[in-house]
Amino acid sequence: MKFIGNTLLAAAAASALMGTAQANEFEPALRELAEQKIMQIASDPAIIAAIRARNTETNGLAEDQIIALDKKWRAEVGTTSTPTISPVLEGPVANALRALRDESEGLFTEIFVMDMVGLNVAASDTTSDYWQGDEAKWQQTYGAGAGAVHISEVELDESTQSYQSQISVAISDPSSGTPIGAATFGVNVEFLE
Repeated sequence: MKFIGNTLLAAAAASALMGTAQANEFEPALRELAEQKIMQIASDPAIIAAIRARNTETNGLAEDQIIALDKKWRAEVGTTSTPTISPVLEGPVANALRALRDESEGLFTEIFVMDMVGLNVAASDTTSDYWQGDEAKWQQTYGAGAGAVHISEVELDESTQSYQSQISVAISDPSSGTPIGAATFGVNVEFLE
């Protein structure tokens, strides 16, 4: 009986938090975080250079080629052989993203950068899929133009067991102002000030 009571209590607490999350009362704080910190991080020259290099490789890929790459990534998640995933998780930009996540003391749960077609360029952690181009985090940032910010609803992240929102921002070429990619930061809303 105690188990059922605890389960009901946990469900009620989650329901109450999700009711709050649906209204996303955290959006003002998340938007402030995007404008005061995340956009600055996303404009780092190393991130810009990594996106430019990847755009050279992926420019002109057809959607069926992108979907095939995404299927390869998904098949590699959780395995020891990761030739598609490893290049995204290795290298100076991925290392810097992991360090930033770790230094945030729990605020950032994940950070990843995408190119002009929505494929991951660098990431702090393995994402469930390679192609973000079919999701709002890319469509409403890169697709919306320079300075665009997208804030997702607050949801329970199964991997971290925390309530998080994703802040995504368009990344523009500093010389032209043209969007070249996007970045997404998973934010644990319990750590917002």
